[in-house]
Amino acid sequence: MSPPEPDFRLDDFEAADERTEEAFSHTIGIEHDMLTALAEHHTPDGSQSYYVLHNGAVTWGIPGEPQLVALHLQRDMERRTFRFEHAQLPLPAMAQSWLIHRGCPPDAIGLMRGMGTAPADETTRALEQRLMGDGDHFALLHSYTRDDPDDMTTVVVLRALDDQRSPAPFRVLHEEADTDAGTHTLREGGFATVAEALQWCDKRLGGEVAPLPPVRLMARSTGPSGTAPAPPAQRPPGRNR
Repeated sequence: MSPPEPDFRLDDFEAADERTEEAFSHTIGIEHDMLTALAEHHTPDGSQSYYVLHNGAVTWGIPGEPQLVALHLQRDMERRTFRFEHAQLPLPAMAQSWLIHRGCPPDAIGLMRGMGTAPADETTRALEQRLMGDGDHFALLHSYTRDDPDDMTTVVVLRALDDQRSPAPFRVLHEEADTDAGTHTLREGGFATVAEALQWCDKRLGGEVAPLPPVRLMARSTGPSGTAPAPPAQRPPGRNR
């Protein structure tokens, strides 16, 4: 039996304007029957909803595209209208981070039981928790999701936004899923250049298995408040294979 389609709780609501209606129809509504809610949270007053969605339609599209959608719905309870934001992201922790930084309580957006694989070890669990909290410190440069049952793997290249002087400002996240065990591992590596990070990903997708270099950090200078200033987060254009 297929999982039920997500309930966006929009009965008796209309899009706030024509642009919102068109955007929601083209990005969410048209693939509604292919979306599965992996996690969701609704505020007590019903004005906001947060979803981590898996988009099954992506598996039939361009190879390697992110299969997850982070969706933030905002409802005007008096006018009975709604607006929304969304992002396509390659890893659940990244989708959770995107939602958390738009107001979702961190402990309210965990994956529902039976949705997705479980962390295989403490290293994976700790890295996912850190990404959920610090995801806005990085810009997504590139990702590739392979859903081959014999090699279910995802590679992600990130750029640190608040640590530009680090010897490893570019990060690679590598997730491997074991469908038989129902678990996954997630590892992180640090690179001096984006070219090196992309080369590692290309080699891994080509079948070469090599350890990720450790993330090397350097002490950051601090301002008068004792915290290092961070530039505003921007998402550069993605790179697709």
